[in-house]
Amino acid sequence: MKQALLALVVLATTHIGSTQAAMAQPAMRLDTQMFVERVTTDLNGRSRRMLATADRAAPGDTVVVILNWRNQGTRPVRDFALTRAMLRGASPDLTDPAVQVSIDGGNRWSRFDQIWLPTPLGGVRRAIADDVTHIRWLLPDTVSPGQAGRLSYRATVR
Repeated sequence: MKQALLALVVLATTHIGSTQAAMAQPAMRLDTQMFVERVTTDLNGRSRRMLATADRAAPGDTVVVILNWRNQGTRPVRDFALTRAMLRGASPDLTDPAVQVSIDGGNRWSRFDQIWLPTPLGGVRRAIADDVTHIRWLLPDTVSPGQAGRLSYRATVR
């Protein structure tokens, strides 16, 4: 499992650099952090959620991916879409209505609940989380110089 998790970390790091190089707005800085969400019970029997380093994820664990962005330029950035490839070996939680997804490598985008796929027998089926190849958020209309923010999503390791 350590090899699978290492592949997740390497893939996420690779996409950070490749996305930054391919962006039309070089003023935007993007950083990604990954953690494993652990749920424990305290002495009083209450559940406590903690984030641990992502080096010990196992099948069934929830990985929390945090995306930090900042406009480091001197001009406002308009209509910026923060896009990330999905982590391999993980199934995303797509309950956030602000998230748009792609099932075809980023060519077409939609809300997850609006995606249907053809079946081999000529029918259609709803997309499932494992079909998602990319995830994105549209940032506010104008991101002022120095403005920063954070987005996150959860995924379950398969």
